[in-house]
Amino acid sequence: MSASRKRKASEEPDHDRMSTSPTIAGRQLPAPRSKRTRTGAAQGRPLALPRLLETLSADQMRQILQNICDQHPELQQELVTKAPRPSVESTLQVLSRYETTFQQAFPLGNRPTSDYSYNRVRTHLRELIDAVREYTPHFLPPQETSDSISLQYLDSVTNMIHRLPDWDTFQHQRHKNEAYDEIAKAWALVIKEAAKRAGGFHLQFGGWDHKIVEHNQKSSGKMAEAVNEVNVALGFMQSASSSSSQHPPGVSEERASIRQQLFSGTYGGHHQLGIGQHGW
Repeated sequence: MSASRKRKASEEPDHDRMSTSPTIAGRQLPAPRSKRTRTGAAQGRPLALPRLLETLSADQMRQILQNICDQHPELQQELVTKAPRPSVESTLQVLSRYETTFQQAFPLGNRPTSDYSYNRVRTHLRELIDAVREYTPHFLPPQETSDSISLQYLDSVTNMIHRLPDWDTFQHQRHKNEAYDEIAKAWALVIKEAAKRAGGFHLQFGGWDHKIVEHNQKSSGKMAEAVNEVNVALGFMQSASSSSSQHPPGVSEERASIRQQLFSGTYGGHHQLGIGQHGW
C-alpha cells in the first residue's frame, strides 16, 4: 500500500509531461516577416488633374477655359449648357467689381466730371457699360421667364447707370445716354411681357410702377419708353380711377396719385412723359 501511494504521488500531471516533451509544438516559431515592395528612387512627376485644379484661382480657371474654347470652338456650346445659370446676385457682384475698378481709376485732386478725369477713366467706363450691355439680355424674356428676377436685375443696373458722372463735355455723355436708351428698352420689354401674364397687377402691387417713374425722374426723362409701357400696361385702370376718387385696395394714396399723374403724363412737374420725348 505504501509503495503504491508513493508511486501515485510521484506521478506528474499529463500537461507537465507534455511540456517537457521535445515535440515541434513546444518550439517557439520565428515571427513572419512582412514583404516590402521596393519603390525605387524618388522621382518627380506632374500633378494629377484633380490636384492641379485645386491650386488654380478663379481667374486662372477662367483663362484656361477661355483658351480651351478658343482652340476648340465645338466645346463652347457644351460648356454653356453645362454651366449653372448666373443668378442676379452673382451677376451684380461681377458688375460691382467693374464699377469699383472704374471709381478707383479717378485721379485725385481733379474734378470728377472734367475732361482730364474722363480721359483717365474712359477705358474702365467702357468696360463697365459693355459688361452691363452683355449681361442684360440674359435676364430678359424669353431667356428669363420670371418677371421678378428681370425687374430686380434691371432696378439694380439702372441705379448703377444713375451713379455714372454727368461729364462736363456733352460728347462724353454718349456712353451714359446710350446705356439709358438700352436699359429703357429692356424695361419696356419686361413690362410688356409682365402685362401679358398678369394684366399689370404684378407691376402695380409690386410697386414697380412707382420705381420706374422714379428712375425716369433721376434720368431726366430718358426712361420715358419704359414709363409709356407702364401706361399701356395699367391703362385698363384709367377709366376706373377717373370715375372714382377711391384708389384700389392695398395701394397707398401717394402711389395712387403717382399713377394718376402717369396716366395724364404730368408726373415730375415740367418733365412730360409722352411718347417720343427725349431728354438729350
